[in-house]
Amino acid sequence: MSAPESAGRTARSVQPQARAVRLGPRSVAALALVSATGVAGFGWPLLAGPGSQVGAHAQDAPWLFAGLLVLLVAVVAATISESGLGPKAVAMLGVLAATGAALRPVGAGTAGIEPMFFLMVLSGRVLGPGFGFVLGSVTMFASALLTGGVGPWMPFQMLAMGWFTMGAGLLPGPDRLRGRGELLMLAGYGFLAAFAYGTVMNLSGWPFMDALASNVAFDPDAALPTNLARFLAYCLATSLGWDLGRAVVTVVLTLTLGAPLLKALRRATRRAAFESPVTFDPR
Repeated sequence: MSAPESAGRTARSVQPQARAVRLGPRSVAALALVSATGVAGFGWPLLAGPGSQVGAHAQDAPWLFAGLLVLLVAVVAATISESGLGPKAVAMLGVLAATGAALRPVGAGTAGIEPMFFLMVLSGRVLGPGFGFVLGSVTMFASALLTGGVGPWMPFQMLAMGWFTMGAGLLPGPDRLRGRGELLMLAGYGFLAAFAYGTVMNLSGWPFMDALASNVAFDPDAALPTNLARFLAYCLATSLGWDLGRAVVTVVLTLTLGAPLLKALRRATRRAAFESPVTFDPR
């Protein structure tokens, strides 16, 4: 191999991969706003002190936060769209969201068998955090429509899946790390994030259990350490097996199917040339 050919191949190997959405200042601010609102929506039982007036309106919280989160997710999607979600990226978003929505009912959630999570990890890795947040939210919305899972919990699922997919796009070494090392990193992230997703979603329903029916239910008059212990016991008793199944399935699919799927996603991204403007030749 000649020196020019070697230099050209090296240059191509370190070429930054395309991103479907480049996060600008407005997009970052909108994501920070919706994430802060989401933290409040999920974590208010642990953030509000004993005797807080928030606890007096606990039964209204799902609907109030659901409506607010839907509006904020729409604002984030619109802002990211303004920052560069062109027709090629929209087409990619539609294909991946439809695929993820179709994968979700495959296991019907049985024992945490949810293969859509590994697709979200790989898509977020290749297409970046901005695209990942939109993809995660849209995929969960589409799957809810497909499975009839529309309810006050849906915006919480959309936000949690947006965080899940965005996190994969924030992992280090997107332009240089390849091969087995990358797959192991993505599998490790998928394992931990699958538990984090389940834990966050537990927060959305745990406060509305009847406190008289169980000693693991939320108690608005208890202090933070007591409620935190109750919440951990609730997670162990109700969702640990489910979350473990989701985590294991994500790891297995990432390690077995991750390499060819990452290659296909990167090839599609390069051919789509997201960062190149779309022009039309005059007739």
